[in-house]
Amino acid sequence: MTNLDADAIRRFTTGVAGDRLGDLSVFAEIDSTNSYLMQMSGPAPGEMDVAVTSNQTAGRGRHGKTWQAPPGSGLCLSAAYTFASRPENLPALTLALGVGAITALEELGAYGIEVKWPNDLVALDGKLCGILTEVQSRAGGAVTVVTGIGVNIDLQDDPDFAAKSDWARQVVDLKSICTPPSHEQIAGALLTHFMQAFLEYEKTGLAAISHRWSLYDWLLGREVVIDTATAQITGVGAGIAEDGALLIDTPDSGIKQITSGTVVLAGARD
Repeated sequence: MTNLDADAIRRFTTGVAGDRLGDLSVFAEIDSTNSYLMQMSGPAPGEMDVAVTSNQTAGRGRHGKTWQAPPGSGLCLSAAYTFASRPENLPALTLALGVGAITALEELGAYGIEVKWPNDLVALDGKLCGILTEVQSRAGGAVTVVTGIGVNIDLQDDPDFAAKSDWARQVVDLKSICTPPSHEQIAGALLTHFMQAFLEYEKTGLAAISHRWSLYDWLLGREVVIDTATAQITGVGAGIAEDGALLIDTPDSGIKQITSGTVVLAGARD
């Protein structure tokens, strides 16, 4: 199991993120870094508090799903950021954070990473990372978001774990696409770009990354099946709308906008 060095994480967190990094809590083991920060009072507006571990025992994903990884095989990091007032279209923030995470990992030498709407990072057509954003309202109209990311770094050739994915045929780790740097360097890079994403979203919303989304859009041109609360939709990924909704080109009804649902590749459940 990896013992994380808080001082090293701070050194690798650069720019405005380093200046505005508040509480940094490092755990040898914890149930959920997101749950921990959701229980805290939250940072002051414009600042960021962080919880990080290499062994998360009860990680959470969208729709109540779990994030699982062998102990010490990855990095689980959550960042709490407070907006002085609630941004428009706050649910789409996760899309901006996904692009920020890709940028951070590219800077560390991990290329070929794409984003699966709305909250997963993909490499070699397998799940590399998952992102979960939760929201807490504060007094005076402020709002704190807690964004957690789980990164598979070295799955230690675990054949059972490699078969587990809720939407694709496999999961992958950073070791499969690059020589992974230290956990602390990965954490610092992610925090640096998460802060940039928070600040840009506060100013311009999703427009800050909309021109880059298509560069990383894993679903673009792929046949997918989407389970929504009311129907199952089959079609081909066609990008995202201005508000971050997923666009699906369906054979019978043309372009549909999807704001919530579970997306899998056609045939992935076979």
